[in-house]
Amino acid sequence: MGEEASEYDASQITVLEGRHAIRKRPGMYVGSTGERGLRHMVFYVADRALNEVLLGSATRVDITFLADGGVRVADDGPGVPVEAAGHTGGPGLETLLTHPLTGPDTGGRHTLISGAFSLGPCVTNALSSRLTAEVRREGTRWVQEYARGAALAPPTATGPASGSGTTLTFRPDAGIFRTTEFVFGVFEERLRELAFLNRDLDVSLTDERVAGEPRSARFRFPDGVREFVAVLGAEAGAAVHPEVIAFERETPAATVDVALRWSASREERVRGFANSWPTSEGGTHTLGFRDGLAAAVNAYARERRLLTAADPDLSPERIGEGLTAVVSVKLDRPEFLGATRGRLGNPAALLCVAETVREHLGRWFEERPEQARAVVGRFL
Repeated sequence: MGEEASEYDASQITVLEGRHAIRKRPGMYVGSTGERGLRHMVFYVADRALNEVLLGSATRVDITFLADGGVRVADDGPGVPVEAAGHTGGPGLETLLTHPLTGPDTGGRHTLISGAFSLGPCVTNALSSRLTAEVRREGTRWVQEYARGAALAPPTATGPASGSGTTLTFRPDAGIFRTTEFVFGVFEERLRELAFLNRDLDVSLTDERVAGEPRSARFRFPDGVREFVAVLGAEAGAAVHPEVIAFERETPAATVDVALRWSASREERVRGFANSWPTSEGGTHTLGFRDGLAAAVNAYARERRLLTAADPDLSPERIGEGLTAVVSVKLDRPEFLGATRGRLGNPAALLCVAETVREHLGRWFEERPEQARAVVGRFL
């Protein structure tokens, strides 16, 4: 390599910050410039609103696909603080929309994770051709407009407000995304899943893009993961026992929420979640679930002399045949393995889930002997 070709100094380095960095490399922030990226765009905004409900400061979230191609996310919380009005009590509107990693603490066990990167609404703002923020707080309605992440003017008080809350309406930048068409079914599936995993959630999804044919769905499941397993198990054939087994425990390490049911099928369907994020590769929580399950079933079988001292323990694989289960843990600091958060790594999750399952399932066996015999008997 010649001397001229090898010359390189600090003057050749370009530093990009804020919205400029996001717009230059959008795939680093939303995963892709296709449908997957659009999904993250919506949830960067929706996460903030959904967590308002889980934290008890809002009761409902409404997400709407508008006829003009935009998306509106509205909540009935207290309204994001507006710096120009002197509001305090959290990140202000302009901070939320221009700086990453602001808003509710995504490390807390009482908040959910929907996006793969948890950077907040600033990413959506930077990748939108237009974003309008409306805040109804303390009797006043405030509005601020943004274009490609830059504020066009300071927040403006436009008159009295009816109620309170925050509404963010944005349109993805067609100059960045290969498609700006949102797929209703993708969001319907994820919002339903979140409502199953968080029984306090109340969220609606509306599609106004087809003239005269708006469609909408509301997701609220007070029975939580118990209902989730009932729905998942509907395709698994006849149930071995009529009741969905469900239990929840708050421990220092995590909140453990589990539901399960065995069916006549041989297929195992176990779905794991950490802070409402699907762990498709499993992790310590699902390993703990299988350990606790095997401990409870084998203890029952030996106490009832269904297994002799010479018999080996029933394996987790055998016990898992025909099982449909949801294993949800909520941790103060979830530790994921891999950039896509596909596997949970917290060691404490294994122990607390295993203990919870062993204890509660063992008690269920004791209290329901007929159903217990039907479950354990099929493994022998």
